[in-house]
Amino acid sequence: MALLNFERKYRVRGGTLIGGDLFDYWVGPFYVGFFGIATIFFTVLGTLLLVLGALYGPTWNPWLISINPPPVELGLAAAPLRDGGIWQLVTFCAMGAFCSWALRQVEICRKLGIGIHVPVAFGVAIFAFAALNIIRPIMLGAWGHGFPYGIFSHLNWVWFTGYQYENFHFNPVHMIAITFFFTTTLALALHGGLILSAVNPQPDQSVRPTDYEDTYFRDTVGYSIGILGIHRLGLFLALSAAFWSAVCMLISGAAVYSGSWVEWWEFIREWIPYPGQ
Repeated sequence: MALLNFERKYRVRGGTLIGGDLFDYWVGPFYVGFFGIATIFFTVLGTLLLVLGALYGPTWNPWLISINPPPVELGLAAAPLRDGGIWQLVTFCAMGAFCSWALRQVEICRKLGIGIHVPVAFGVAIFAFAALNIIRPIMLGAWGHGFPYGIFSHLNWVWFTGYQYENFHFNPVHMIAITFFFTTTLALALHGGLILSAVNPQPDQSVRPTDYEDTYFRDTVGYSIGILGIHRLGLFLALSAAFWSAVCMLISGAAVYSGSWVEWWEFIREWIPYPGQ
């Protein structure tokens, strides 16, 4: 069915979570809904707060503008605007915009009669953001442990956090997350390459059906996961990468483990005998 013909079937009342028919309308090809308006509100407000923070700051250089969290000494209290309050408000607006966008996706899924796999996947990305700037700072007892909103300042925060635990690459959950990131890249490259090889033939050839794709991987690695299976695997790998990357940060702190990740592996010396030990 052509996309334009499907629009008439798709643009039906219902499926909304909040607001009923009041916000159940489209602007051009875009569905609005209550959560669409909420997303715009939080996005505009958060952007204006970032501009306000830049006005307070010492530079307009886009590489150096930084909206910093409150000082650690302030704990979890509300901060003055010039001293971390803007960061707190921007974080609130970011969470409001992210969650509103995910719920808008749920409403669209309900209208189309499809599963909510996409908003659930987006929810894992929201969890990763919340883990760094909300959950972990609460666990450590201060908003100052969140990352700043800037380019170089954010990179400096990543560098400092990595060396704060001597070598963050020795974090075992970080290893799991990186493994999932690399495996996701491999799976997407294999999947994309296979689809292009089958449906983008030479001018004198025909498009190959699914049986050819299944046969390729059966003859290459001995097993074909199938059409549905590859997308289940891709979703699992991608969500696992984001989830474990958030967990590896949550366990790095006073609430779980605050020591050196290099020293954390010392217990292996007691389990595995080394030559000369």
